[in-house]
Amino acid sequence: MTESLSIDQARKLVLLSQRLPPGKPVGSPMAATLSAIEHLGYIQIDTISAVQRAHHHTLWNRNPGYVPSHLEQLVADKQVFEYWSHAAAYLPMRDYRFSLPRKHATASGAQRHWYERDKPLMQTVLQRIAAEGPLMAKDFEHTGSTLGEWKSKPAKRALEYLFMQGELMISGRVNFHKVYDLTERVLPEGVDTRLPTPDEHARFLITRYLQANGLGQAAEVCYLQKNTKPRVAAVLRDMVASGAVVPISVGAHRYHALPASLALLNKPLRRSRLHILSPFDNLLIQRKRMQALFDFDYLLECYVPAAKRQHGYFSLPILWGGALVARMDCKAERHASVLHVHHLVLEPRLTRIEEFAQALSKALAAFMAFNGCRTACLHRCTPASASPAMEAVMTCCRA
Repeated sequence: MTESLSIDQARKLVLLSQRLPPGKPVGSPMAATLSAIEHLGYIQIDTISAVQRAHHHTLWNRNPGYVPSHLEQLVADKQVFEYWSHAAAYLPMRDYRFSLPRKHATASGAQRHWYERDKPLMQTVLQRIAAEGPLMAKDFEHTGSTLGEWKSKPAKRALEYLFMQGELMISGRVNFHKVYDLTERVLPEGVDTRLPTPDEHARFLITRYLQANGLGQAAEVCYLQKNTKPRVAAVLRDMVASGAVVPISVGAHRYHALPASLALLNKPLRRSRLHILSPFDNLLIQRKRMQALFDFDYLLECYVPAAKRQHGYFSLPILWGGALVARMDCKAERHASVLHVHHLVLEPRLTRIEEFAQALSKALAAFMAFNGCRTACLHRCTPASASPAMEAVMTCCRA
């Protein structure tokens, strides 16, 4: 039997499943960070540093006590590791075995990487790390020209191939540069290294996605997960038949949910708290989903030519009142301790401007502190009629 949810109920289920806002922390701030990673299943890594990088930003929104050193410590403690989900990510070590299908597919050639293997160079790189210990790409000298679409040095490409097929892991980072080591030296004792069957892997993908996202479709579960959709679709049908998953309708859209997740609808959603989100936040990463569920048409415009940008280079979606109501193009000028808000755009449906301004003032003060800024400067607001209220927010946030 198909359950029917209103759009408001669906949004509530999604936000509570995403821990936005976060619940009352249990244990230490570090424990709260690990809990967030384990619940969400992954935290996407990104290199853009207009504000705090995406992995830090996403965790900060789930854990008010988060500091960037948490990730470094959790990697050192072998509780999380780097690999790929739909993109480069931090993953819970307890889920390590479910990274193995991609690694095995890469090693066998069933799944193509970005470039061809240089097997002799890969063997040389592996031997050096085995003999010398953890190394970075810069430890491998290269005097020729850089090659390939990503302008990578050959040794860097060899390191990445060995990493993707599971012979190397990232033991840490130095100034955001990866440090590679042999997998057997990085893995903690007792970690499960059994290769899951295709059905086990599909069931894991479905369960993990639905736990973290409340409801979902097969295509969303398989988002950028190569060669998984047929198996996921088949296992999803079996899970519906057994009652492990419940079909959900939200208007004309069809989804699935775990029965236990539906109990979240009985919990209150704190709508007054405002969240300034990363473009790579787990809530937002699938843009078509956001359009369908939140009526929010979002494009990250850092990849768009400057003359064609509508909202700005690095526009941060703003969640308030259970909806996505604005976006804010920001850059932290850290040496001057200034957060530049180049363009604040309010959605046309946002009418409670004064209430929004009060909520934004509280959230912006915390966001500035997180980014090492003491003042904020608003350069442009759309609509212009909201500028006075938004200028007042920036003034109130000055330290």
